[in-house]
Amino acid sequence: MNLLLSSVFAWQDWAVIAAFAVCMVGIIVYVARQKNENSGDYFLGGRDATWIAIGASIFASNIGSEHLIGLAGSGAASGMAMAHWEIQGWMILILGWVFVPFYSRSMVFTMPEFLERRYNSASRSILTGISLISYVMTKVAVTVYAGGLVFQQVFGIESVNLFGYDVDFFWVAAIGLVILTAIYTIIGGMKSVLYTSVLQTPILLLGSLIILVLGLKALGGWEQMMELCNVKPNYEGAQGTMVHLMRSNSDPQYPWLGALIGSAVIGFWYWCTDQFIVQRVLSGKDEREARRGTIFGAYLKLLPVFLFLIPGMIAFALHQQSLAQGGEGFLPILASGAYNADAAFPTLVAKLLPAGVKGIVVCGILAALMSSLASLFNSSAMLYTIDFHKRMWPNTSEKKLVTIGQIATVVIVVLGILWIPIMRSVGDVLYTYLQDVQSVLAPGIAAAFLLGICWKRASAKGGMWGLLSGLIIGLTRLGAKVYFSNTPDAADSWFKSVFYDFNWLFFCGCMLCVCLVVVIVVSLLTEAPDEKKIAGLVFGTATEEQKAATRASWTKWDVIHTIIILGITVAFYVYFW
Repeated sequence: MNLLLSSVFAWQDWAVIAAFAVCMVGIIVYVARQKNENSGDYFLGGRDATWIAIGASIFASNIGSEHLIGLAGSGAASGMAMAHWEIQGWMILILGWVFVPFYSRSMVFTMPEFLERRYNSASRSILTGISLISYVMTKVAVTVYAGGLVFQQVFGIESVNLFGYDVDFFWVAAIGLVILTAIYTIIGGMKSVLYTSVLQTPILLLGSLIILVLGLKALGGWEQMMELCNVKPNYEGAQGTMVHLMRSNSDPQYPWLGALIGSAVIGFWYWCTDQFIVQRVLSGKDEREARRGTIFGAYLKLLPVFLFLIPGMIAFALHQQSLAQGGEGFLPILASGAYNADAAFPTLVAKLLPAGVKGIVVCGILAALMSSLASLFNSSAMLYTIDFHKRMWPNTSEKKLVTIGQIATVVIVVLGILWIPIMRSVGDVLYTYLQDVQSVLAPGIAAAFLLGICWKRASAKGGMWGLLSGLIIGLTRLGAKVYFSNTPDAADSWFKSVFYDFNWLFFCGCMLCVCLVVVIVVSLLTEAPDEKKIAGLVFGTATEEQKAATRASWTKWDVIHTIIILGITVAFYVYFW
């Protein structure tokens, strides 16, 4: 597809993009003038972030190009199915109300460091390894791939001539964005991530809201979308229709029970235990600011379904409407003859937006790309630097630690880029791929953290083997996925049935159960943890002073806002049931 958007950009569009760039440069210059005295300043912004910065950063870090391409593509291909993962403000509330007190008391820099305090050093190393693997296989690869794809579609440039060679513009755009984002992240660290998120979040919201409004207007309204999308989803054996969240348990992709279980497991891991998100909370100046940041982030997390997934459904409805009227369709057609679901968002940008507005949406796309990549760079650098290098060479100077983290980031980005061809062979729809990979990385971590804070008897070896069992099972499933996806004539076997054919959502739930059993059994067979070691890290071990500090950190308004968020979530499920 060649949209040639660059040729129809008006001066107003370029003016908006230029203004965005100037604001970004201004923020970066401001942050660069603030000294980072040590690794705590660089990686956690000095632990003085307010709830606005924390909430905005949680949202902006979460919303990346995989949402613009992947979530919209999922909406165009399967309708509301992926909304289970996107209406998860309630899960961020669990982070704020349940986990923030434990994280704040421990004063840790990273999630692996928390596991070391709760279990042992081996658990810390295992979680660091799993986290870095997941960043390569999901966050880096998906963000870079989707970023290159969206700009290739938006600007309509197939290739550019560099040094006498025709180079695919996809790689130029992807790698260029990586380099630009890395520069400002390296300069300011966590402060760059937090301050730029405050600018990027409203621009991202505004740009996506414009797409939603103009898309509904072009289609003829909400009811028209619901009517045109009231058809079977675009995958083999689909049950129900695109407008429904709850689909029969015989649905091969999104059985309702599996979707509820799988999305909860993945959501718990991502929102409550993943360094990528929790690092924003760790930067809070105190427990109150951290919790209120999660409440603000939970409000914002209610929006992606409407700003990204529903626009994908609108693109599908416009495609159906065009075909019904004898047209060629709204979405581009693949070589197979099917419509290109992953092109939903850039197609809406290209075909619906007037002059000046395109610039706002392009800035929103840039904001999504930069915020996710910047958070990723800072988190991955921190994981390697604090959890590997500093432990091996504890006398390393603070300045050198930052430099080492920057080098580690470059290595992770390169590995992520190299993973892209493999990633494309695993999943046709980008957002589905992302959730599929996370579904096998999440259960082991979720089991270790859940029992770690809820059960005093969970031992060091129990937590460690829970993590290891999850890693082994997860990598086996991913290996089977790659192999059998590229070997269609493979013979049937119990291994194929369990590790490939078994629905990914039910597999995720079963994995969690297996990992929980491993933690429990190993814990009962090994020595119980020293109560002094786990003081304040598990329910029932907090001192009276710690309990009083936690109680003083929230008011009735925090509770009221929490109830409102939960009410909106319930209403959403009732409407799209």
